[in-house]
Amino acid sequence: MTLSYKDIAEIIKVIDSSNLDELIVELPEIKLVIRRRGAGPASSDPAPTAMPLSSPVAAPPPAAAPPTAPMSKPARADGMIEIRSPMVGTFYRAPSPKDPPFVEVGNLIKPGQPLCLIEVMKLYTTIEAKQAGRVVEIMASNGALVEYDQVLFVIAPV
Repeated sequence: MTLSYKDIAEIIKVIDSSNLDELIVELPEIKLVIRRRGAGPASSDPAPTAMPLSSPVAAPPPAAAPPTAPMSKPARADGMIEIRSPMVGTFYRAPSPKDPPFVEVGNLIKPGQPLCLIEVMKLYTTIEAKQAGRVVEIMASNGALVEYDQVLFVIAPV
């Protein structure tokens, strides 16, 4: 059994919303070590094998969203919908440098339509539209590093 990128992303989301400081998953093909900043290496693991993922949590977070929360938030006060990044990674507007962008400002989009790619360690995740609308603004630059929950697109519902 191996872990897919999606499996690892879900594990990270669960760790982020918990009070755990460290998680070690060992499978025949992989050893995954996740530590929060400030958590030292395990006593049986003298050298850290993974980068810290987030700050230590002093108190439990207030009512965190479930790990399967949608990437689009409810409409803003102006009625626009924000499509947010589900992870930290590199934002790409097109499937390859020679291809046209998935969407441009002003394009009508439909549910399931690809909007962009986010690359993490050579694994690409396609971000798709959750509902129909018109692209009002593209908030990230092609090839730029994006943060978790950063607004990528502003969509006007139709």
